[in-house]
Amino acid sequence: MTFRQFAFNNVLRNKRIYAAYFLSSLFSVLVFFVYAIFAFHPGLSAVHPAVSKGLHFAEGIIYVFSFIFVLVSMSAFLHSRKKEFGLMVMLGMTNQQLRRMVFLENILIGFLATASGVGLGLVFAKLFLMTAETVLDLKEMLDFYIPWQAVVLTCVAFLFLFIVISFFTVMILKGNKLIDLIKGSSTPKKEPKASAVLSILSFLLLAAGYAIALAVSGAMVVAAMIPVTIIVIIGTYFLFTQLSVFMIHQLKKRKLLFWKKTNLVLFSDLAYRMKDNARAFFFVAIVSTVAFTAIGSLVGFRYMSTTSMVENTPFAMDYISKYDNDDEEEHIKLIESNLADFPYTKVAVHIKKVSIPSLASEYVPLTGIISESEYNELAKEAGQQDQQLELTDNQTIFLYYQNSTSEATEHVESMDLEVDGKELNQISNQGSNLIRTYDDYLVVDDQFYNDIEATELESYYGFQVKDWKATGEVGEQLLQEMDVAETSGYGEDFRYASLGYDWMELNQALGATLFIGLFIGAVFFVAAGSFLYFRLYADLENEKQKFAAISKIGLTDKELSKILTTQLALLFFVPIAVAVIHGAVALTALQNMFDFSLFKSSALVLGSFSLIQIVYFIVIRHNYIRKIKSYL
Repeated sequence: MTFRQFAFNNVLRNKRIYAAYFLSSLFSVLVFFVYAIFAFHPGLSAVHPAVSKGLHFAEGIIYVFSFIFVLVSMSAFLHSRKKEFGLMVMLGMTNQQLRRMVFLENILIGFLATASGVGLGLVFAKLFLMTAETVLDLKEMLDFYIPWQAVVLTCVAFLFLFIVISFFTVMILKGNKLIDLIKGSSTPKKEPKASAVLSILSFLLLAAGYAIALAVSGAMVVAAMIPVTIIVIIGTYFLFTQLSVFMIHQLKKRKLLFWKKTNLVLFSDLAYRMKDNARAFFFVAIVSTVAFTAIGSLVGFRYMSTTSMVENTPFAMDYISKYDNDDEEEHIKLIESNLADFPYTKVAVHIKKVSIPSLASEYVPLTGIISESEYNELAKEAGQQDQQLELTDNQTIFLYYQNSTSEATEHVESMDLEVDGKELNQISNQGSNLIRTYDDYLVVDDQFYNDIEATELESYYGFQVKDWKATGEVGEQLLQEMDVAETSGYGEDFRYASLGYDWMELNQALGATLFIGLFIGAVFFVAAGSFLYFRLYADLENEKQKFAAISKIGLTDKELSKILTTQLALLFFVPIAVAVIHGAVALTALQNMFDFSLFKSSALVLGSFSLIQIVYFIVIRHNYIRKIKSYL
């Protein structure tokens, strides 16, 4: 058997340990390759100019993170195999041969992960492209193509990464002595200690960080972001390294709890495991928080943007015509003909422009007057019956434009005005988003309206369509037929807007960002789960020997399962629970900044990740307990 065959067989013999490392590396390669497929796709760059750049930027983030992830993972593997390395050195293997063996093993794993990741990416490329079509709400299909540029970039980038990582792992082995290798992880551990001062400091830092994040609002959220992040990170580190151990020691002092059934075994080992895994838990908590917050922010921002657009656009289509627009009649007929396949209702408001003298220094003269009946009909068709008005004689309502995102402004509550020599009594103010000219108007009684001579006329038409989302392509076609800019809908004497088309464009633009963020968040979350898996199985041999000894003095299978389940649950869910709390506070701060409820989107993201973690825990628990019991 050659030395290369020996290294290859070592990988096969340690397939249980290398499985998670291989699968996680494969996942990183696969995600990187999928991004490369999209980034180089000839049809995707036409969707939005920034999409391709964003995908390449995401690749860079994943690549840097993959480097850190693979390096830390390899360090965990080497630590768990110290006894094996020590035995090889005792049997005559030189340090140079040991380092060469580890180098070859890592290169082999890296090559297989890269080849498998690219292979899976090619097999499921069309499925990924179809998923992108749905997420980005594309109008045209993304055809399958031979992504040779993506293949070359992925293979070169990750083979280089694994070669560099292999050299790093060789350097890690350099300083180890034979006695340290032989002892491995069986070296007696000192009693873990925790500082009461640092434990209290951890609690105070987290409390202060949460309080500041939840107290600030508006632009202050951005200003507080960096200091709050630093405070919470430091508090989280001390939480796992100090406060967790301190709390376990306090629980052990409660004799009624400590001596109850199997709690003696549970608590005696828990402090050691929390101390040993503190840095891993800290890493998992921070990485998971980044994943939760990033995806939650993107999902929340998309939900907020689309919801605000729908709330602030009462009609499926708007058409605004100025007094000198000769194409008004032709355009209205054009809209009606394009909506022939959709059940729709049309409502119109004719605005008279008149000159109103200023009767108070704080009052700005208005020039637009609309009739009560037309405004009430507009409110009825928009489903805003509570906005309808009742006026008599010379009464008027000051109607100012206000939507869900605009700030409330102060206006004069009542005032006597004069229009064409006739008195007009303003009785109140009312905010409304029904007339999307974004101007302010006076609503008057029909008789008063008919008696007014207009200097200019302006018309507003609203077209209500129940299934307005299906009118996106119709809206785009009308923009082209009216020969106006798709980004604004403005002509020389008119403006046309389609809610369906605007909603489609916004979803497409935000979908690209969400698509990029989802994959990056998924990589982070998988990496966090993998670290928990690595730390768990690194101590498996010691756990087997410990429970084998305890079982000889009467530990039953039921008690063993209970102890292991409790330990695993604490190790799995404590860092994730911390990350969920961090993420919830961060998303609440984001909600305060935009003054918009993001509860649904935040609960969806955090709930989805938590559910995935629960499923992952159930699978790992089953396999872990089975391995312990099979040894016994």
